[in-house]
Amino acid sequence: MQGDTSLKTYSYTIVLEPAEEGGYTVTVPALPPVVTEGDTFEEAIEMAKDAIALYLRTLIEEGKPIPQEDSPAERTTVHVQVAVPAVV
Repeated sequence: MQGDTSLKTYSYTIVLEPAEEGGYTVTVPALPPVVTEGDTFEEAIEMAKDAIALYLRTLIEEGKPIPQEDSPAERTTVHVQVAVPAVV
């Protein structure tokens, strides 16, 4: 008989970047080996969740520690105006 198991929730920041061929490439800064992609924004997020879960399960099976992300990173876009010479 196997021991009792429980579910634990982990939170990680993911970075979605538009892929040149379309869709998105996803990385997880706290888990560098985790890289995945999706054709849409939503699919990329789901693929990231699956890839993270698989990686964490592998670490658990191998008896390795689970990396923690104590303070999730915050990302935002800023707009900067710069004067450029007019083309004549």
